[in-house]
Amino acid sequence: MAKHKIETTLAPAAIGPYSQAIQSGSLVFLSGQIPLDPGTGELVPGGIEAQTRQVMGNLHAVLKAAGLGFGNLVKTTIYLVDLGEFATVNRIYGENFTEMPPARVTIQVAALPKGALVEIDGIAVRRDP
Repeated sequence: MAKHKIETTLAPAAIGPYSQAIQSGSLVFLSGQIPLDPGTGELVPGGIEAQTRQVMGNLHAVLKAAGLGFGNLVKTTIYLVDLGEFATVNRIYGENFTEMPPARVTIQVAALPKGALVEIDGIAVRRDP
């Protein structure tokens, strides 16, 4: 099955040997997004709320580059440095889904790249026409 790279300058460039997203068939696999400002490549200031909003914005930009939106996500994984921040992250994450949110896993991790507090990846599917 063929693979197609998806990338946009409206989300942070990859900081390693990976793609922002890869499409294979009707599935789009989104790499984890951390709260980097796409213009500067720097971590956004402001704590977990600002970082979660930036992560969701970065995910939206990659989805949009694939011609998709949050409604196309079928699975996400949220990585948190502090699971005590779950309620804040959950509230902001939930603002992006008006109906049928994707399946999800949330896990606490020891650390994330560049000192980020949150990272989210996902799998999206193109709907049949």
